[in-house]
Amino acid sequence: VQLVESGGGLVQAGESLRLSCAASGRTFNSYAMGWFRQAPGKEREFVAHISWSGSITYYVDSVKGRFTISRDNAKNTVYLKMNSLKPEDTAVYYCNTYPPNTGGVDYWGKGTPVTVLS
Repeated sequence: VQLVESGGGLVQAGESLRLSCAASGRTFNSYAMGWFRQAPGKEREFVAHISWSGSITYYVDSVKGRFTISRDNAKNTVYLKMNSLKPEDTAVYYCNTYPPNTGGVDYWGKGTPVTVLS
């Protein structure tokens, strides 16, 4: 059972990226899912979460209006579209259930790095 993040990269400030989180080994369709990030030298922080149906989303204030979380349950995949990226968005981005590790299982993957140049 694992979650694999992809889609990160090196971009200029103001550009966009779309991250993907593909689940394998089991279906996560009945779970709320979240995106988290860890900047260099800082603790991992919450970014956004989405309900199991996709009808409810929530964002940390610093990304509201710029990031959009979505999911495709048929593909067992969660997405994070990031627009108007800023240097302070530079971090390794992870997905997990929301709250993390629902059911006591460690779902943390390797994450996907995002670097935003000023």
